[in-house]
Amino acid sequence: MSTETRPDRSIVVPLYNERESLRELTDRIRQALTGHTYEILFVDDGSTDGSWEEIETLAREDAHVKGIRFRRNYGKSHALQHGFAAATGTYVATMDADLQDDPAELPGMFAQLDAGYDLISGWKKVRHDPISKTIPSKFFNGVTSRLSGIALHDFNCGLKVYKREVVESIELYGEMHRYIPLLAKWEGFGRIGEQVVKHHPRKYGTTKFGLSRFINGFLDLATLLFINKYLGRPMHFFGAWGLVSLLVGGGITLYLAFMRIFHDVYLSNRPLLLFGILLLLLGVQLFSIGFLGELVNKTRKRKQRVNIRQTIGLPA
Repeated sequence: MSTETRPDRSIVVPLYNERESLRELTDRIRQALTGHTYEILFVDDGSTDGSWEEIETLAREDAHVKGIRFRRNYGKSHALQHGFAAATGTYVATMDADLQDDPAELPGMFAQLDAGYDLISGWKKVRHDPISKTIPSKFFNGVTSRLSGIALHDFNCGLKVYKREVVESIELYGEMHRYIPLLAKWEGFGRIGEQVVKHHPRKYGTTKFGLSRFINGFLDLATLLFINKYLGRPMHFFGAWGLVSLLVGGGITLYLAFMRIFHDVYLSNRPLLLFGILLLLLGVQLFSIGFLGELVNKTRKRKQRVNIRQTIGLPA
């Protein structure tokens, strides 16, 4: 889409079985974005309650409303990824469809992008959720902030706004939607801010997330941190641990060989011998994995995408 017809704002709303809230949410977004050109992009993640039929009705009534429908439920990360790919606005916002996020917060968040920020994340400082969600969420956010080095209080907040180039530079899968600020930072978008936002009690339906999301979230965070640190140099990880394993295993076997030769100690009943041999084999395997990783990485680098910030004297 050309810049002449591109809307100012794209609002991406992933949803699953939220039919009752869609019309009211659309009205609130429309009020919040008065004076701007915009599009509301609903991404129906396999709803079975008639949400898609409601989206079709809204789209017939209002040309600003657009929709994507999945054949089954794939998860929020996939919904956001496809929403980002379809969004055409200069700025892109995300929010949940359950009316707990307040569209009235959007103008203030977009204003911070105008001031130079790349990404603004909402902070539900006062939450209207059961304690079974708030306590694990605080723990999760504290650990994530410390490990990622990003000073945000609420990584899970669905209300976020981005410059267009941010969403074009990241790829989401699994439960990675929680770590969009971290992915953006790794792509060179370091101006990440936070804004306290209103959080409303759920008006319709029930939450679609359980305790398992926090477990999956921590596993995904560990994966992200490992990949970011060692993707370009897998031998530094596997080789280091392989070297430790070889040194310890070699030391044990040398010690046992010394005891056998010079002190006539029988080794057939020494579990330490088996442990030493196991460490030697483990060290060789770790080195082999490291070498294979380097071979794969060399192939990957030939296709690696580089995120260029700007050029001079070249076509945009």
